[in-house]
Amino acid sequence: MDPAQILANTYSPDASTRDDATARLEQAANENFPAYMSMLSAEVTNESRDQFIRNAAGLAIKNALTARDPKRQNEMSQRWLAVDANTRQQVKNNCFMALHSSNTRAGGVAAQDIAAIAAIELPANTWPELIEQLLGFVNNAANAGLRMATLQAIGYICEQVKPEILQTRANEILTAVVQGARKDEPETEVQLAAVNALYNSLEFVRDNFEREGERNYIMQVVCEATQSPSVPVQVAAFECLVRIMNLYYDKMAFYMERALFGLTVLGMRSSEPNVALQAIEFWSTVCDEEIDIIVENTEAEEYGEIPTRTCKNFAKIALNEILPVLLTLLSTQDEDADEEEWNVSMAAAHCLSLLAQVVLDDIVSLVVPYIEAHIKSADWHQREAAVMAFGSIIEGPSPKGLQPIVAQGLTVLIPMMNDAHPAVKDTVAWTLGKISDLMLSHIAIENFMVPLINAFVQGLDEKGRIAPNCCWGLMNIAIQLDPTDGDAESTPDTSPLSPYFDGIVNALWRVTDRRDNDHNIRTTAYEAISTYIEHCNKDNLNTVGQLAQQLLVRMESLLSQANEILGTDDRNNWHELMSNICGVLISVTRKTGSNISHISDRMMTDVLQLATVASRTSTVLEDVFLVLGAAATSLEQAFLPYLNAFLPFLLASLKAHEETQLVNVAVGLIGDICRALGDQCLPYCNAFMTALIENLQSDTLARSVKIPILQAIGDIAIAIGGNFEHYLSTIMEMLKQAGAMEADPLDAALQEYVVRLRDGIIDAYVGIVQSMRASHKENELLPYIPSVFIVILKCLNEDEYDRSDTSTRTLLGLIGELAVMYPNGQIKEYLLNDAVVQTLKYTRGRSKITKATAKWAKDAVKKATTLA
Repeated sequence: MDPAQILANTYSPDASTRDDATARLEQAANENFPAYMSMLSAEVTNESRDQFIRNAAGLAIKNALTARDPKRQNEMSQRWLAVDANTRQQVKNNCFMALHSSNTRAGGVAAQDIAAIAAIELPANTWPELIEQLLGFVNNAANAGLRMATLQAIGYICEQVKPEILQTRANEILTAVVQGARKDEPETEVQLAAVNALYNSLEFVRDNFEREGERNYIMQVVCEATQSPSVPVQVAAFECLVRIMNLYYDKMAFYMERALFGLTVLGMRSSEPNVALQAIEFWSTVCDEEIDIIVENTEAEEYGEIPTRTCKNFAKIALNEILPVLLTLLSTQDEDADEEEWNVSMAAAHCLSLLAQVVLDDIVSLVVPYIEAHIKSADWHQREAAVMAFGSIIEGPSPKGLQPIVAQGLTVLIPMMNDAHPAVKDTVAWTLGKISDLMLSHIAIENFMVPLINAFVQGLDEKGRIAPNCCWGLMNIAIQLDPTDGDAESTPDTSPLSPYFDGIVNALWRVTDRRDNDHNIRTTAYEAISTYIEHCNKDNLNTVGQLAQQLLVRMESLLSQANEILGTDDRNNWHELMSNICGVLISVTRKTGSNISHISDRMMTDVLQLATVASRTSTVLEDVFLVLGAAATSLEQAFLPYLNAFLPFLLASLKAHEETQLVNVAVGLIGDICRALGDQCLPYCNAFMTALIENLQSDTLARSVKIPILQAIGDIAIAIGGNFEHYLSTIMEMLKQAGAMEADPLDAALQEYVVRLRDGIIDAYVGIVQSMRASHKENELLPYIPSVFIVILKCLNEDEYDRSDTSTRTLLGLIGELAVMYPNGQIKEYLLNDAVVQTLKYTRGRSKITKATAKWAKDAVKKATTLA
């Protein structure tokens, strides 16, 4: 078949034709990649071809060079760089030819391909002349199409290539894009491409923003572009301002006073929705930045440190100007709009919510008159806007100041759950949910408990988002009225919610049986039931036991239907229902603990059948394993009789390396089993350890799973004690190799992974040390102590703010365990390392339990180093 026809078939309305064309392209790429790329680039530049064929060729080039997965991207990059230089140059020349095309769409396709190649070759320094060539094209005043396509290419390159690689050409790139973005640029499309390119270049022109003159010029060009007669240019310019505020907040005071206040208020009032959205987003970004700064400064004060950033209070200064505009925009709802589509009124509500979190109590007196004036309006737009304003200011102002307003507001809001317009009821349910989340402990809830619960229960029968919002509100009530925060070991005898528990759970149970699943209401209702179980009191446990029986009946009914389901939608619905039932079973099992034993045989039989029926569906197996983990934790050693039946599913899942989440959950189940069974898990440990070691050594398994594997190894060690010596040399060598891993300082994702990997290694060491100490095998572990401290010191030398309180506590615990294990000076030199000593002394900002761990470890180290 002619290549053009194959490319054309990728646009076929027939799925089988499209799939066949895609398969043919993949086959051609695999058989002779250089020839494949040459053919595609020739099609992109072929002016006689229909545009959709050229588009298909360009997209195929891009897809052959780019991937979201880093590992796959590296493979694609290496494949391209392995192509001979002449062929690569031919492909690039063809893309340049297409960039010059009089057909602007062809030029746009070529721009994407050039950027895809640049993302590979610029870091490898195999296309050093690219930027200079592109800048030459930008300066070709006679060819507007070429300038536009080139600016698009530069924009894509700035978006895809790391800033530090382009840093040396920053001045030239910036000059070119700013030149094209000026208001006197005669070609609107060129100006739009330039403003978009400027947006993508903002991160790596930081040095230019440090220079006042250059910064002034950039800001002038962007501000002028917000007043362009072209709406797309206006939108792009406001997007630039949003990005500039995000990156250069500290340098914006001068421009806020001189231009940005006025421009953005004018933009918010624009009749063009996309312009208004970006202008609102500007102020949302201001609020986000100031919220972050306030949090950072509060933390700095707690540590006795000098804040690194100053809040300029832009939101507070502009409050009287922007608030009236936001309130006006709240009532611009479109009754027929897609409720999932972001619109001006939704953006205004979001911005108002952020504004309340910045200016705090100052906003209340300004918004309350608006609420009072509109909440009983005959126009549903005004009523809904007033309720939205109420809900948007609940978070931020002091609860004490809001208390009388909320108490008074509830008397109006609760009856509004019967409003004639569904949009109003939706927002009322959401606002009552926020009040239930944030204000229950600050109002006399006994005065509102019955009407509030009744309003939420009544709303469960509604359509749209009203029912899910009511579920959320009911969940918030359960959480806020539970003083134990769901701690199963501290379950109180009763609470103010106890008398209503049965009625609420029964109402939610009815929702789970609804035929429609509008807005995923069934899943939300199941989640609400789980929440009520987690936070229930002892006088509600009988209802929980009855619910467990109902869950098993429903699971058994679904299992009986499993072989009759044919359609994909029905199959997906079946899986979703099973997942929901498993989720509630997990909550029941955790809450009732060992009392679940009276139905454990039946539950395990049903779950085993589920695993058998759905053995090829990883998501269902994940749910099965989560139920098993909860059961193991609750039943402890009584779980042992069930293990053999599930072992084949567990071991097979550990080998399913392409199913990252399934492997992750399976690894977690091993930890649950070992913690529950203790040394009774010993007969299964060879199988567990073999699978875990294979996974640690796997090149195909996602690296993120290797961290919980290390934690599981620690759990196994604690469970089997001295028997872990059988695996000691192998595991300690693997941990040593893993601990030697270092991250590229320019790769933030890898840096984060290495920090988490070291935490996993420390968890493994804790388990191993405890197992060896409990079995008096200190001498067997002693040769590995130097490699243990290498990892400890690496963790101690990390920025403390990169470590969670839990990670710090685990690290301190390991140091203490080692000191107790070797009390006679055997490891004195390691315990007296400056980093260890300073860490044990430094307790500022830590939780009470971590401070206690530090004190214990410090005392243990003192004994181990002074008695020797």
